[in-house]
Amino acid sequence: MTRWFSWGPYTALEQPLAYIARCAHQREAGEQLDLLIVHRELGPAGITGLSEFSRRDRRAVVGTWFGRRFWGTGANREAKAIVFRLGFDVLGLNRIGSYSNPENTRSTRALLGVGLRHEGVLRAWHRHGDRYLDVNVFGLLRDEWAAAELAGVDIAVEGDVPPAFSSG
Repeated sequence: MTRWFSWGPYTALEQPLAYIARCAHQREAGEQLDLLIVHRELGPAGITGLSEFSRRDRRAVVGTWFGRRFWGTGANREAKAIVFRLGFDVLGLNRIGSYSNPENTRSTRALLGVGLRHEGVLRAWHRHGDRYLDVNVFGLLRDEWAAAELAGVDIAVEGDVPPAFSSG
């Protein structure tokens, strides 16, 4: 699943462990708010979260990835419903964006399927090994989400917002 990541696929166990180790610091700093997705019977399914926050512009970027056994199960739709509710209703965002590699048609279809709009392509946006790759850019505005099907999904977001993400 990590072959599409801008940093390339993981090649050693230390790499995902380093990501996990950074999560608490990034959350405390208000840089990234990642959530573990857990299937009731099967355990950890993937990660979803918000990053690239702009407090002034009230926007962030959503990223989600799942283990292969969860592809096509509807888990992405549920995860996005939760993240959109968190972003728009709890954090007060006005825009949530996302990216996909144009060659990753599965991811592109999934983003379109949850209501994000394709806004264009950033050419040679990031380096992937020795190559520069394009990325699709997607966006969803608060009003678009509020009028869409996922806003009607019955979701309760509980607990306290980490202080670095409190709107002010």
